[in-house]
Amino acid sequence: MNRAVRRHPLLLALPLTVAVLGATSLVGCTAVAGPGPEQDPALKSFYGQTLKWKDCGDLECARLTVPRDYSHPENGKTFVLPVAKAATADPDRRIGSLVYNPGGPGAGGVDDLKSDNGEAFGTKARARFDIVSFDPRGVGGSKPAVKCAEEDGEGEAEPLYPRTARDRAHALAGARATAAACVKGSGGILRQVGTEDAARDMDVLRAALGDRKLTYLGWSYGTSLGTSYAELFPHRVRALVLDGAVDPSLGWRERAMSQAVGFRRAVDDYADYCADVAGDSCPGRTPDEIADLIDGLYEQTADEPLPVDGDEYGVDARMVLDVVTTAMYGPEDDWEGLSHALSDAADGDGTKLADLASATEPTEPTDEPAPDSRRKARGDSAAPDNSDTAIVAVSCLDTPHPRTAQPYWNALGRADKAAGVYGTSSVTDELTCEDWPAGTQRPHKVRAEGVPPVLVVGTTGDPATPYEEAESLADQFPGGMLLTYEGLGHTAYGRSNACVTDAVDAYLTALKPVRSGATC
Repeated sequence: MNRAVRRHPLLLALPLTVAVLGATSLVGCTAVAGPGPEQDPALKSFYGQTLKWKDCGDLECARLTVPRDYSHPENGKTFVLPVAKAATADPDRRIGSLVYNPGGPGAGGVDDLKSDNGEAFGTKARARFDIVSFDPRGVGGSKPAVKCAEEDGEGEAEPLYPRTARDRAHALAGARATAAACVKGSGGILRQVGTEDAARDMDVLRAALGDRKLTYLGWSYGTSLGTSYAELFPHRVRALVLDGAVDPSLGWRERAMSQAVGFRRAVDDYADYCADVAGDSCPGRTPDEIADLIDGLYEQTADEPLPVDGDEYGVDARMVLDVVTTAMYGPEDDWEGLSHALSDAADGDGTKLADLASATEPTEPTDEPAPDSRRKARGDSAAPDNSDTAIVAVSCLDTPHPRTAQPYWNALGRADKAAGVYGTSSVTDELTCEDWPAGTQRPHKVRAEGVPPVLVVGTTGDPATPYEEAESLADQFPGGMLLTYEGLGHTAYGRSNACVTDAVDAYLTALKPVRSGATC
């Protein structure tokens, strides 16, 4: 069995910074308007390209060519990025394009748009905009895309809290082996898939779409991409919605802890909801019983995996953690299935937990086309899913990490105290970045002087991007507006209620401001 890529927390996004290039210059660490990059002779061909749209099922698809290295665009090396568009339902009232990123880092926007044809957006937004998304550089159908070479040997389960010298040596060796395999598989492009360059690509896309200014919505990691764009190109922003915010001022340790505490609270919310509402389908009668059952499973499976029908390996503690944390993203979709799986696990059967884990695993990257039935259903062959690799590649590049192991071990005690296994596993997951190609960015407060008012949406019970980060991000933007959704799950627009949809759509279409303290 080949060892899989180490998983960072789902939808993890790490801090960004601003660099000097093309459209902006820095004066006192503040981005200001300067000569546009389209005036640079080396970039002019990229900014002047025409997208050649063709039908791909219910959508239109095209490809965008961008330089791999914006500091040396003349060297001829490029990324070719898939782009998809769901045309406006009302062409006579069209405002322009609404570009979005679904999250990640590592989520491909093209397959996401194919999956629902833009139905995640409100009726008013779909009527006034072409809904557009793309696969960021290195992700999904990007050419080239990041990938990791196969690692030989059978993977040994790693503890969620490596306490002993042996456990720590094993965890560190695994992290370094993953980094080496990804360097071998991806080569030099690992240094070229950071969020700043993806934001520059988005400006090339804006120009190719024919829009003078960008209208953008980013969910989760997409808020990092939007923040970076606002810092690099503040005067080219028409409207930005950042839903499920990532605070760019947090360092690697603070970000890991923020998300770990978010998941710990979300599991408590699940236990409360399950005991109060779900009744007989719940794996316990009280919140404490449910929480104790989950904690007990972590301990039990750390020593011996739960048996699974037809699987000699069973369910280990890491798989239990992945299933539980994944379920926290969508209470309305995932909690019932989690409850049934936990009930069976309490009786010694891990089959349903394994089924839930399999349902969320990415497909192996391949150059083979998807089966005809899938091409027909999706309108085109789906891109390989390299999200596990891309989430590590972008996250490690976007923020500085310690280059020795001791700072990670030093963080474990505090992480355990703050969030239990959710904290210690988050710290251990960061180990891959210890031996990863380093980027040049640093945590910082937002620097986007001249950007128009930005709308930040925060969900009070968000596990992956806790509400406190939305509050902080809204405060960092000049004229930043915070819309609060009082609810559970990850992000709000497209999955919460009409109050959120109406407020976001009014901002996107008419630039209607959201009042201070607005709550849905």
